[in-house]
Formats: sequence, C-alpha cells, structure tokens
Amino acid sequence: MEDAQGMVSIDLSAYQDTNRDLYNPAVIIAGCFAVVAMVLSILLIFQHLRSYTNPAEQKWVVAIIFMVPVYASESIISLWNSRFSLACDILRNCYEAFALYSFWRYLVACLGGEGRVIELLENESRKRLSKPLLEGADEKCGSQQRSLRNFFLQPYVMGQNLLTIVKFGLVQYMILKTFCAFLAFLLELFGVYGDGEFKWYYGYLYMAAILNFSQMWALYCLVQFYNVTHQRLQPIKPLAKFISFKAIVFATWWQGVGIALLCEFGVLPKEGQFKSGLQDFLICIEMAIAAVAHIFVFSAKPYQFLPVSEYGRVTTETTKAVLKIDEGYNEKPAVVERTDTQVEAPGTSVKESVQDIVIEGGHRVVKDVVLTINQAIEPVGKGMTKIQETFHHISASSDDKEEELEVKVESEVKVEGHVEKDVTISGSYESSSEEKEIT
Repeated sequence: MEDAQGMVSIDLSAYQDTNRDLYNPAVIIAGCFAVVAMVLSILLIFQHLRSYTNPAEQKWVVAIIFMVPVYASESIISLWNSRFSLACDILRNCYEAFALYSFWRYLVACLGGEGRVIELLENESRKRLSKPLLEGADEKCGSQQRSLRNFFLQPYVMGQNLLTIVKFGLVQYMILKTFCAFLAFLLELFGVYGDGEFKWYYGYLYMAAILNFSQMWALYCLVQFYNVTHQRLQPIKPLAKFISFKAIVFATWWQGVGIALLCEFGVLPKEGQFKSGLQDFLICIEMAIAAVAHIFVFSAKPYQFLPVSEYGRVTTETTKAVLKIDEGYNEKPAVVERTDTQVEAPGTSVKESVQDIVIEGGHRVVKDVVLTINQAIEPVGKGMTKIQETFHHISASSDDKEEELEVKVESEVKVEGHVEKDVTISGSYESSSEEKEIT
C-alpha cells in the first residue's frame, strides 16, 4: 500500500516537473503565433475600414475577420493564466456563434440582400416544381414546398421557407451558445460544471451534447443554403471562404471535445489545466494560419475600386496578347489588346466605418434575434391557445350537460307533481261518491 502511494506521488511530481518545463516554452511559442495572427488580422480589418465602399458586405467581413484576434487573444491569456480560462472560453464561444451568423449575413449581402435572395429562391423553386395539372393542386404543391422533409432532400424547392429555416437555425445557435456560456459560468461558481468531465453529475456533459446538436444543425443549415446558392455566389469564390470559415468554427469545437475524450480515456494526462492549456496552445497556432488565409480569402482589394459612374481616380490597365492566325499555309501574328478601366475609391473615415458596423450591424442582429424568439414562441402560444380552447369546450360541454340534466329533472318533478295531483283529485272524487251512496 505504501509502495503504491509512493509510486503515485512520484508520478505526480514527475508530471508537475514536466508541466513546469513545458509551460514557459509553450507560452512563448503560442504568444508569437498569437501576435502574428492579431497583427495580420488588424491590418486586414484596417484596410477594409479605409476602403469601406460596400457597407452591406464589409460590415460582416470585418466581423468574420475579427474572429481571429478574439480567438488568439483569449487563448493566449487563458494559457498564460489558467484562472481566466473559463471567462475566456465563454467570450470565445459567444463570438463563435456570432461569427457563424455573420458569415451567413455576408453571403446574403453578396446575393443582393434578403429581398433579392427571396426572389432567387422563389424562382428556383418554380423551376424545380412540376406545374400543377388539376384544380386544387396548387395547395398540395404549396404544402409539399413547406415540408421539412424537402429541407433535407430537396432544399431548392422550398423557396422563401428555406431562408426562414436557415435564419432560425443560425440564430438559435447564437442564442443557445450565449445562454450556455453564461450558464457554464454560474455552474462553475457552484462547482458543478466540471469542464471536460464526462460525468452525469456535472453540467459539462449535458451542455456539450446540447451545443453539439445545435452547432451541427446550424452548420447543416448553412451548408444547405450554400448548396442552393453556390452558383450565384461564384463571383466571390465562395468555396474557399466557406472552407476557411467552417474549419475555424468546426475544428476548434471538435478539437476541444476530442482533447477532453483523450484525457478521459487516459491517453492524455488529466491533472491540472492540461486540457484547456493544450486547446489554447493549438488555437494560437491555428489562428496564425487562419489570419494568413484571410488575407487571400477576404481581401480588401475588390472594395478599393468603384464603378466608373462613381467618384474616384480613374486607372486604366491595358493587356496585350499575341495570337497566331492561320491563313492557308501561312501564319500571321495578331495583337489583341484589352483595356480595363477602374475608378479607385477615395479613402473612407475609419470612425464612420466603425459606427456603421456597430450600429447597423447591431440593429440587424437584434432584429433577427427578436424575430427568431417570436417564431419559437408562436407555436407555444398556439399550443396554449388550443389547450385553453379544448378546456373551454370541455367545460362548456359539461355545463350544457348539467343544464340539460337540471331541465330534465325539473320536468320530471313537474310531471310527477301533476300525476300526484290528479291522483289526489280523483281519489277525493271517488270518496265523495261513496259517501253519497251510503247516504
């Protein structure tokens, strides 16, 4: 027994020594990657703010790019001091959900806004659906179009309903992620959260299952929206943007769950803050890679030029190419020139750009959140109304039955009283007749 305790203490002390030796190099390496990620992302954001020529798109691009500095700064702070680990994780999770919503908003803006997207989806739906041949087929077609089954099998036939489902799927994740983040903070205060512990008496297990389903549903909604609209989005090269963004959101979440599982099964050590520290270290490295990818994927160059009709400095670029034309047995060279005229946009005020992002973007987020909550509450309200109507119908039916029973009883009492009265009168008449006969 003493030997076993001695071995455990030796192993624990060895682990602590190893952890102490790896801590400082890990913080330095992660800090370098985090600084690179934040510097590159902030420079890219500043470029968008200086060339803020398309607010409808760029406000969401800035929100997506800002995800890298948020992740990098919170991860390095959490790695440096584990006491801030839970608070940093809460903020990171909240911004992750907002970034997913921002990416969808960016796609909608690239398509021309919600009105244009609804028009495109309805046109696509009319093309895909067969033309009704019989009377009343329109209603059947409409019900099939609104079927949730089509969202999984034929999302392109749903029309406007597809936009509603996708919006609800993304906003519900943003709401649920934020709620669970603050709930985790409360549970941690009472000591029942158990970060990374897959035990039934800890809240982490249940919250991980709920958030996993919510995130999978949100990502699936985004994939379905992309599948329907990817041809219209070809000018912005959506596949690269989709993969780079999804890799950040999806990989970081499953990376944390995977590390927790490996620690739970004994593959990685469970002692101390190893799980959260390893997650933070990997995120710092991944954010530097993501920052480099964003420079090419979400470049500010397309927004540095305006149409010729707008104000700006005109630049002309001439491209020449030499072609060979066959004329019989002879080849003659031909020069083809292509002239591209662009108008360079004047620099915009960073202050005005930030104000537009915060005010207009915040207004849109609040509007969508309120709409989603109303959509979630509406079925509950209808159900409660239906239940109340059912109870009212039952009570009304019982009252009617009681009134009918009372009327029936009163009529029976009246009939019985009338019969008794007749019997009494006839009896008295017979007795008086008998008295006359006796007399």
